[in-house]
Amino acid sequence: MAHALTPQQLEQALQGISVPPQPQILVDLQMELYLPGPDLKAIGKLITLDPGLSGAVLKVANSAPFGLPEPTASIAQAAELLGADVVIALINAQSIKGEMADETIVTLNRFWDDAQDVASACAAIARHLRTVAMDEAYLAGLLHDCGVPLMLMRFPGYMQTLETAYAVAEQGLRIVDTENQAFNTNHAVVGYYAVKAWRLPTSVCMAIAGHHNAQALMSDERGQHSAQKDLLAVLKMAEHISASHHRVGDQHRDHEWNRVGELVLDYVGLSEYDFDNLKETLRESGAR
Repeated sequence: MAHALTPQQLEQALQGISVPPQPQILVDLQMELYLPGPDLKAIGKLITLDPGLSGAVLKVANSAPFGLPEPTASIAQAAELLGADVVIALINAQSIKGEMADETIVTLNRFWDDAQDVASACAAIARHLRTVAMDEAYLAGLLHDCGVPLMLMRFPGYMQTLETAYAVAEQGLRIVDTENQAFNTNHAVVGYYAVKAWRLPTSVCMAIAGHHNAQALMSDERGQHSAQKDLLAVLKMAEHISASHHRVGDQHRDHEWNRVGELVLDYVGLSEYDFDNLKETLRESGAR
């Protein structure tokens, strides 16, 4: 049964949700809300396409007033728990925050498109491997780069630095090394603290924190089959299949995958041939 939230509780719950929502998703949602008797399932499906809105819904659902015994990673479950009135209030609150300059929207289109593709690929890979829950895999893919728009809002020239980071990764540097040198922080760290504040499952938080430190994490034989490494392996495969290096990093070659791919495939027990077949299956099914 949905709990009623006061405006003060809603405002408090939304503190720390700074990832701007995708304008087109907001338009689609507003159209859905104008219909008589809004369809919560249709609204939930639209929310799953947007990192910022998903974070808002999950944070409120995982907050104290709802008293869940364990944090949920299911956006659909969260929306159902909140109920139509609270979800509509959340959407309206995020819509107010979502006003951005056209130039920023164009830049962030890369982030939004990549988030959706990686999330879909993560869910498909999780369904194939059956090592992690599909909800958690989808959420990790959707939010893995949620630190990017947060960095962009703090540092206007951030995207140029990020592209440089992807380029010099060919020299063996981690993408986050270049960011650390320029800003004394990086989008993986910022993203980790964001999703941790949203009370998301620990495995999702840790996979986001380590998604550009995969070589060290996958090489560490301690906790050979930890939840973090299981989810991280799925995420790195999904990033490669979705060509995040091209969309986000503006690179034609995936230098990071060239370093970690063998470790990842060995960890999940796939040969290069198996992985090629998986990529083809995902592309034929439209999962990326």
